[in-house]
Amino acid sequence: MFKNKEYVLAVYKEGSFTRAAEKLYVSQPSLSATVRRIEEKVGAPIFDRSTSPITLTDVGREYLCCAEEIERREAGFTRYIDDRKSLLAGHIRLGGSSFFSSFVIPGMISDFNELYPSISFDIVEDSTKGLFAKLGTGEVDLVIDNAAVADGEIISERYKTERLLLCVPRRIAEARGVAHLGMSHAEVRSGEGRREPIDLSLFRSDPFIVLRHENDTGRRAEALFRAYSIEPRIILTLDQQLTAYNISASGMGISFASDTLILSMQESGDLIYFELPEAFAKRSIYVYRKRSHYLPLASRAFIERTTGNTP
Repeated sequence: MFKNKEYVLAVYKEGSFTRAAEKLYVSQPSLSATVRRIEEKVGAPIFDRSTSPITLTDVGREYLCCAEEIERREAGFTRYIDDRKSLLAGHIRLGGSSFFSSFVIPGMISDFNELYPSISFDIVEDSTKGLFAKLGTGEVDLVIDNAAVADGEIISERYKTERLLLCVPRRIAEARGVAHLGMSHAEVRSGEGRREPIDLSLFRSDPFIVLRHENDTGRRAEALFRAYSIEPRIILTLDQQLTAYNISASGMGISFASDTLILSMQESGDLIYFELPEAFAKRSIYVYRKRSHYLPLASRAFIERTTGNTP
């Protein structure tokens, strides 16, 4: 019944028999005949051919669910066998947002490859939501992020702790008379310039650049505004922490950024950095994996090397 299931999966993914046949390098009549034989074994149509693009019937949706699960299990078994043959001469698919892919993952890979130079990597960039969806389907092996995840199927191993800082253009800090309460880039880097948390209400009338609610930094900013009873003057709502930081450096407004990002950037004398209350500022970066998926030896070694924990 699930022999040649890849034909059904291709038709579903491509939305048409013509495009699926081209992708599979078979003729359309041959593909159609194969799918018809599968439907005969199933005893009901898998596709509703009256729609454009083609859609699944109720039976088709159940067939597809089973076919995808079989593919995931076959892929996991193949990787298990490959592990037994090659030990750590493997491949890891790492998922991360554009920020983590640019500033965190390269260092993790470099450190890991000093011990395991034969292991190769693919870096897959997406939103946090998209990454965890890919982790669920097995499109990535591991995800690097700082999200709070409530899914019991997702296991997280802490990589490092970071803290969120308030990034204030110097002109705004000086206008408020609080520049001396903040830190320079050099002081953030040295770790010797730690200060008391700033009273965020001092900036209640100043422009803010924030991230969307889907982003952990955006949610923490929202919680801070509530804690200080501020109705912020938001001039931009963005998707990326790096973009918000660069706009702040241009002097347009105040933003929130992690010290991971700040220490990855060149020193900017146009920004002053302020501490925030630890309950809002302290967070961790994690390596996430799917509990029910087979974890290859290469991925196990990566988690152990980067987090110190043995999965």
